[in-house]
Amino acid sequence: MPTESTASLSFPGPLAAAFGPIDLTALLVPADRALPVPPATDRAAWAAIAADRPTIDRIVAAAEKEHGTPWPQTLASDAARYHRDGDRSAWEDAAFSRQRRLSRAVVAAAVTLDDARIDDVADGIALLCEQSSWCWPAHDDAFARHGSVVPVADDPFVDLGAGEAVAQLAWADQVLGDALDERFPGLRARIRFEASRRVFTPFLTRRDWWWIGHERTPINWNAWIHANVLAAALRLLDGPGEAELRARTVATAATDLDRFVAALPADGAIDEGYGYWWEGALRALEALDLLTFATDGKVDAYAAGIPALRATVAYPHSMQLGDEWFVNVADGRAKPPSGLLPWSALHRAARRLGDSDAAAFAASHRLPGTPSATEEQGLGRLLRAIADEHWVTATPGEPPLPRDVWLPSVELAVARETGGTARGLTLAAKGGHNGESHNHNDVGSFIVAVDGVPVVVDAGRPTYTAQTFGPHRYDIWTMQSSWHSVPEVRGVPQSAGSEFAAGHVRPEDGGIALDLAGAYDVPGLRSWHRRVRLDRGTVARVHIDDAWDLDPWTAGGAEPETTVRMLVAGEVRLSHGGAHIIPLEGARPVVVRWPAEVEARTTEVELDDALLADVWGTRLTRLDLVVTDLRALSVTVELFVTTPEESR
Repeated sequence: MPTESTASLSFPGPLAAAFGPIDLTALLVPADRALPVPPATDRAAWAAIAADRPTIDRIVAAAEKEHGTPWPQTLASDAARYHRDGDRSAWEDAAFSRQRRLSRAVVAAAVTLDDARIDDVADGIALLCEQSSWCWPAHDDAFARHGSVVPVADDPFVDLGAGEAVAQLAWADQVLGDALDERFPGLRARIRFEASRRVFTPFLTRRDWWWIGHERTPINWNAWIHANVLAAALRLLDGPGEAELRARTVATAATDLDRFVAALPADGAIDEGYGYWWEGALRALEALDLLTFATDGKVDAYAAGIPALRATVAYPHSMQLGDEWFVNVADGRAKPPSGLLPWSALHRAARRLGDSDAAAFAASHRLPGTPSATEEQGLGRLLRAIADEHWVTATPGEPPLPRDVWLPSVELAVARETGGTARGLTLAAKGGHNGESHNHNDVGSFIVAVDGVPVVVDAGRPTYTAQTFGPHRYDIWTMQSSWHSVPEVRGVPQSAGSEFAAGHVRPEDGGIALDLAGAYDVPGLRSWHRRVRLDRGTVARVHIDDAWDLDPWTAGGAEPETTVRMLVAGEVRLSHGGAHIIPLEGARPVVVRWPAEVEARTTEVELDDALLADVWGTRLTRLDLVVTDLRALSVTVELFVTTPEESR
């Protein structure tokens, strides 16, 4: 693929191997037809789009209601809060609200071509062009490089926010370019000036962007930013004499994206977890789809037979527990808001790659009479969804819910009683290491769901602040192994870093076996063998079998406690040798059993963070089993039944 200074295809990744040294200058279609949505001047196409009444009526009504009201404003004082008290939400909430309003205005204007709607679009575009920075304050390096808590105008940082802003302007320009020229001459030139100053020039000239992945494995930033830069370059670099610059920018984005594709494992899994798949691997798939369209199919990565691309579309449905609940390793949420997820993009990728299960999973979220997409997904994803007849008319069916999943690249196993249904018990268990992207210290942790609802859980993450990605990340309780379903050895939790890893990991029928000792910095801990499996017998149950080799305590004084812990959602009632748990959402109760001689206690944590409370309610409960004097423990989790029928 391309070198960083030319328009030809340089990083020796899968894309380069598939397409070789080709020059994009002659391959790219003209800018006005390089993005796969019709301009508003194509009234027949937009009449067909407008037939999606649940989506269009909601957006147009919202845009009409907002007309004439003040736009949300990003404030310097809110940006500075990131450096003062760690808050990043105040600035981001205003910026995101404004961009969502602009997306609504664009769709409403394209459907109606009403002057008032076009005026709203122009106002939103002008405000975005006037915004001091498109970079989110939490990402800007202005303080590190210049000591400034406000953006430095002549040293812009290209981050996720800058990518989202420039792509939004490109999609708006694609749809409404002619209308803007007629009613607001000069505005499209301003878009291109700001795009060049804030994104294209720094993107090409400053090549030490950490998110490219020169010196580390690329994470979701790589795919997310490059997908947006690609879309923007295809549409906005359309001036006289810009053909070579356009091709070079597209080529550089494709080369850098190739690093992400090269890092995708053969099983398609993402160590950042389900929540970040949508803003990582899916962004890569969308970018490659754009490249196919913009070259009239001459550069088609989907058809190149790259195994990881085919495998990764299966990752989301492999993580489904049931309904809207998912396996949520790392910073994922166990129950992400469904409306925020671009199901249409997954559906389109699955169709192109021929994965009927992945397409069925996406279609299971296409509910009749509801919007096919929302502005929360971003303008580009919204436009592509409403212009995708296959998606808009998709018929919802049942999700695949595979019986067994094993993802060796992340050492994650999922097992359910019966494939194709969430009813009964489902187990997810992981090995891995504690240096994963968006890492939690959780080697050897497990999740148990009943009827698709998690009962032994991973809390997920709270609202992001400055602390989340700083040196004190593991002061946050949700990141600590102390609040995951893993042991605490002589009062010592797991340590952070990739060197703290599971050993001797092997998948088994219905589960996983591994050694957790490597995740702990505990003198004298020689091994901690854990076996977690789903027994699909007459009475299904999850077995958690631990056996450990720990040298005798010789340090003097009382030996610190060793505990085996489980984090639980629902109402917990302790009894002698067990606990009765009533899960959330009316799922059937379960009983956890352990030897009667083992001391047990519970600790509740009140959830005062909105993201956590939205998923779990007001509290979670940690169950601690004290095993200081033991060297083995067996625990089971099964349905609490009073009649044989209830076990089915």
